[in-house]
Amino acid sequence: MIKALLKPGDIKRIVVRGATWIGDAVMAVPALRELRRLLPHTHITLATNSWAQELFPDADFIDDLLIYDHKLRGAQYILQQARAWREKRFDMAVIFPNSFAAAFLPFAARVPVRIGYRTDGRRLLLTHSFKAPAWRDARHESYYYLNIVAELERALFEGKELETHQPVFDLQVAEEKQKAARLILQQYGARLERPLIALCPGSTNSRAKRWPVDRYASLADQLIEDAGVEIVLIGAKEELDVSQNVASQMRRRPIMLTGRTNLAESTGVLSLIDLLVTNDTGPAHIAAALGRPVLAIFGPTNPLTTYPFSSAAEIIRHPPACAPCMLRDCPIDHRCMTGVTSAEVYERAAAMLARTRRATAVVAEEVR
Repeated sequence: MIKALLKPGDIKRIVVRGATWIGDAVMAVPALRELRRLLPHTHITLATNSWAQELFPDADFIDDLLIYDHKLRGAQYILQQARAWREKRFDMAVIFPNSFAAAFLPFAARVPVRIGYRTDGRRLLLTHSFKAPAWRDARHESYYYLNIVAELERALFEGKELETHQPVFDLQVAEEKQKAARLILQQYGARLERPLIALCPGSTNSRAKRWPVDRYASLADQLIEDAGVEIVLIGAKEELDVSQNVASQMRRRPIMLTGRTNLAESTGVLSLIDLLVTNDTGPAHIAAALGRPVLAIFGPTNPLTTYPFSSAAEIIRHPPACAPCMLRDCPIDHRCMTGVTSAEVYERAAAMLARTRRATAVVAEEVR
């Protein structure tokens, strides 16, 4: 437990140092929601990467964004950012990432109260720190971020309400953005009267997380031929080569959106899909937070901490003794991913698609 901080009424402006990766940013949404519930009249600024402008354009749990490029280094950039933070006159910094750099910036900006885990040798940079929970590797990452807000709640109100809360994601896409996503799909030839299945075969931060290209191609063809679906390939521009390899091995033509949409447009597309089949990626967490069905293929990463948190999401994995290794490149034969066959992914995907169709039919009947 952290010691008493300020009176709640004295906290006027909070800066939250957000997560670096898109998937982590989505997993931090429940903590941001609880921070808003805890201090409803406090101005909350999320300091994170520029893509957050596209991921959280209509978020009701933050008031504004402060863009911070984690890729930039050097004293000049740190000093520039520290001046920008000081001008905001924050009363408190809540730091989600574990890195030294994430805590150093609010320290350099002289934010009076700085809260986070005492990881990476940064205890002296924080005014209020606490140990990472013993359960960290056994529970979903969203609880790790929620625990920071729970510590704050206990310090401010001596309450323990958060300890019983389930994470609430509930990302929303405005209707006009869904309309824009439909137009994008139609422009690239998608037939929207068909069930829409998105595949995300890449992974920007780990080649080891990628299920083999030929299996994605086989899966896509079988879904088109047997289930009459429209296949959409999605991903960042850095993943274009992977999607192109999938498309080149397919017998049928997919809709290629990889590298052709920004994050806001991709989120709009994901809000329309009937199913996403993906590696352990950011889109898996976005689609799950949107309430869309997700089938995630896991290999080197820990499914206990990074699975798509949704009742509509499922994972598939056949872990060998070496998994989860958390490596970005497999030093042996990639057995954690090659052990998952196209046939079993197809079977799971087809079953999930059938459930989605039945649920859609029920809703349509109720509307009539």
